[in-house]
Amino acid sequence: MERKARLDVIRAVLARVPSLKGVGLENVGFERLSGAMTNVSYKVTTDAGEYVLRLAGEGTSEYVDRMAEGHNARIAAAAGVNADVLYFDARGGTMLTRFVEGVSMEGEGFGRDPGAPARAAAALKQVHGIGRVFRSRFDVFAMIEGYLDLLRGLRMPLPEDYHEVSRYVEAVRRTLEASPLPLVPCHNDPWPGNLLNAGGSIYIIDWEYSGMNDPMWDLGDLSVEAGFGPEQDQAMMEAYYGGAAPAALYSRLTLYKAMSDFHWSLWAMVQHANDNPAEDFRIYALMRLERCKACMGSADFGWHLAATRGSRRSRASRHVYRTDTERRASLHRASAGKGQRPAAPIPPRSMPDLAHLSEGAW
Repeated sequence: MERKARLDVIRAVLARVPSLKGVGLENVGFERLSGAMTNVSYKVTTDAGEYVLRLAGEGTSEYVDRMAEGHNARIAAAAGVNADVLYFDARGGTMLTRFVEGVSMEGEGFGRDPGAPARAAAALKQVHGIGRVFRSRFDVFAMIEGYLDLLRGLRMPLPEDYHEVSRYVEAVRRTLEASPLPLVPCHNDPWPGNLLNAGGSIYIIDWEYSGMNDPMWDLGDLSVEAGFGPEQDQAMMEAYYGGAAPAALYSRLTLYKAMSDFHWSLWAMVQHANDNPAEDFRIYALMRLERCKACMGSADFGWHLAATRGSRRSRASRHVYRTDTERRASLHRASAGKGQRPAAPIPPRSMPDLAHLSEGAW
């Protein structure tokens, strides 16, 4: 789209915004914002102020509930964790928000700022404690089925490792269903590009996937997307829980970190099937699937399943988080059958047998 055509689109949207009625549109400036993978966003400058215009990407309405997004985004804005929503068109996914002066946490944002994981956790906790019900339910397993339906319809073959990993996904599903947490309003896509550091506070933008969910999904997804190590995970968890968190919650975090990679790998396959030119989504999908496979194939993944399910509740309630090194040493002492976590990703086709993870063993 050439610049004049873009400007015509922007002016047409601004003309529909009630709060901008009477604002002259002759001196409208705009620049495209980077970072979006499926949508297109512009910073728009008018005589009345600065705004962000989001134009939804082609095909996104196949898996994004726009009515729910608009409803949830306004609730989050009222709570002070999202930019003010001035206009939202659920039919086309067009949205106009106030521009927030801040720095994206994408890139080295978390690496430069040791306190950032705690502040991000505080922002997510604020979302989870909004006290209102989000419209829609984010169920990662239902989302996965939806992506699979789309891929079947697009005649897109699944990656070779999908079927092997999916057996472990089923084990995670049964574990989480057996040990549910109360559903709360969640963002569900807190990758660093959706977090803005604005004067010490963190704003969360892009509420396309928001809905009621297990709050641990947001923490697990943030950890994976930001590339947190054990110390950052601990800082995040302790900020969220106001102190040391039980070990069972770290196990739940691990399950959701694996599921984050699995979920977004299938999402990326849908982008690849739809010829999204933003990046090589096939490579992205395979990378995330391999990382999921490495996590689920680690020596202590079965321990995390068991701890989450509650068969070790009494022990988990007495112990707080330990580093991976400390926990591996404990596991080695407890059972010679549980080895150490591999230092490198597991080789292809080397995931452990699921037999010892049967429901009775959990």
